[in-house]
Amino acid sequence: MSNYEDEKITMLVRRVPVVILLNLIAFAAIIARLYFLQVCESDKYKVMAEENRISTRFLVPPRGLIYDRNGEIIAKNDQNFQALMIAEQTPDIEKTLNRFKEIVELSAEQEQRIRKDIKNKKRFIPIKLRDGLNWQEVSKILLHAPDLPGIEINEGLSRFYPYGDLYAHVLGYVGPVAEKDKKDNPMALVPGFKIGKSGLEKYFDYKLQGKGGTVKLEVNAYGRVMKEIERDAGEEGNSLNLTVDTRLQQAAYEAFGEESGAAVVLNVRTGEILAMVSKPSFNPNLFTNGISYKNWNELLYNERTPLVNKAVSGQYSPGSTFKIVVALAALESGAIDYNTRYFCNGAMKVGDTKFHCWRHAGHGSLNVVEALKYSCDIFFYETALKIGIDKIHDMAQKLGMGYPLGVGLDNEKGGLIPSKKWKQARYDAQWTQGDTANAGIGQGYVLATPLNLVTMLARVVNGGYEVVPTFIKPTAKELKKIKRLDISTRNIELVKEGMFEVVNGVGGTAGRARFNFNGMMMGGKTGTTQVRRISMRERMRGIIRDENLPWKLRNHAWFMGFAPTDNPRYAVAVIAEHGSSGSGVAAPIAGKILQKALELDIK
Repeated sequence: MSNYEDEKITMLVRRVPVVILLNLIAFAAIIARLYFLQVCESDKYKVMAEENRISTRFLVPPRGLIYDRNGEIIAKNDQNFQALMIAEQTPDIEKTLNRFKEIVELSAEQEQRIRKDIKNKKRFIPIKLRDGLNWQEVSKILLHAPDLPGIEINEGLSRFYPYGDLYAHVLGYVGPVAEKDKKDNPMALVPGFKIGKSGLEKYFDYKLQGKGGTVKLEVNAYGRVMKEIERDAGEEGNSLNLTVDTRLQQAAYEAFGEESGAAVVLNVRTGEILAMVSKPSFNPNLFTNGISYKNWNELLYNERTPLVNKAVSGQYSPGSTFKIVVALAALESGAIDYNTRYFCNGAMKVGDTKFHCWRHAGHGSLNVVEALKYSCDIFFYETALKIGIDKIHDMAQKLGMGYPLGVGLDNEKGGLIPSKKWKQARYDAQWTQGDTANAGIGQGYVLATPLNLVTMLARVVNGGYEVVPTFIKPTAKELKKIKRLDISTRNIELVKEGMFEVVNGVGGTAGRARFNFNGMMMGGKTGTTQVRRISMRERMRGIIRDENLPWKLRNHAWFMGFAPTDNPRYAVAVIAEHGSSGSGVAAPIAGKILQKALELDIK
């Protein structure tokens, strides 16, 4: 063996212990690291591994149902079929989409949304193609399944309003969650989750939503579902029982015919809202899965504003219906009594301005009952000037006018009952005698909603009890707490007598709406309010008849009524927008509604 080979063997022998030592050190380091990870950090990595393996997702619970006072379902959940597409299971997305469009119609908006979802979502996440498929459409899709790879049918629940337009403004509607609604609600991230967007659906949304469930799924490293591990269905939303009566609601809706306006019916003893309609209306089912631009624009730009709930959001001059408030304010103050009489010759001067009565020839000498019966403007100009605006303001507020009544509906307005302080703050101007005269007949600055007016009437005809309108039946304990307002019974009876004569007396302004249903009659008050100023020049030439004016320039027509007159149970307020005549249009509508309430004998 050569010296070179000896040196090589010697070097190898020397290096072996070093290599072994290094291997032992590396092995020790690995052992130490494994000990640290598996023993010291075991809890941490166990949680991380579990989170990667198990995905917990929310389940949408069935929304609570809504019933009328008789147990009739007015908002329910219907079976809903959806067509979904999983992009990773579709070899050619364009080809599949085109084939799907041949079978089931897709709007341009829907197609635009689908393409956006395809671009933004992972390929294994289902994308909604169409909602609300009927069984015929589902059958077609299933029949052509071999030509639609990656498309599947999903069955769920969707909100449905069986009465459509009838309850649109009361119930409102549900819709997809907007971005602003997502931050405080984890359920908002669940596909298909809907929330109340308006009406009582919105007001009682938390109650109706219920408690969301969860499902635990085993997923792979890419987040794809492998299998279901555990499911908690959650809790169905609570049901809601309202005070409205569908039969009366239908009658009120139909009573308007082609007129535009609103009506509210109250139980005068409890404040229960028995019916509330606003015409024209809309179909809330259009909103459930997202309304199309076409349908939205048709509703938005309709001059008769179908999206507005005129019963609570429409603010109008109450006209002569407000004379009830003025009469009570004057009687309570002692400024007038049953024997007080004013003479009407058709016009009177207030300062430099001439104020006219609706009857140009005048009414002659009248007391308060006769003034209500014939709706004499001169009597109430005189009366308002005698007591002043502040007493009128205080009485109106006592009777439920000038502020929102809080029934839970969107954009509820409170009307406006002016005062000297209000005008000073609003216009930096002094209150005038002319302002008081205008307020005396419910015009000028005075505004009211139908809900304000029917509440005022209910508090008068029930004997002065401060009922509050509500969609939820009051408990016996709550009814006992209704306090009586500090208004003389005698004065209330005088005003009721005047309202009886309006409908049933010879020459009363609402005689055409008179009825006798099994001995029960209606009392009430008409009102017609101008929406344009009549110039002196027009008065000289002859006032243009309402029917010859464009619809938007015609007078608003009011009527508020109650029945039976001897023991009131129901009150109604009706506004017919640009209906021209309270006696000719609004009063007959109210008469039909009250007759139906009496026929139904709603308790």
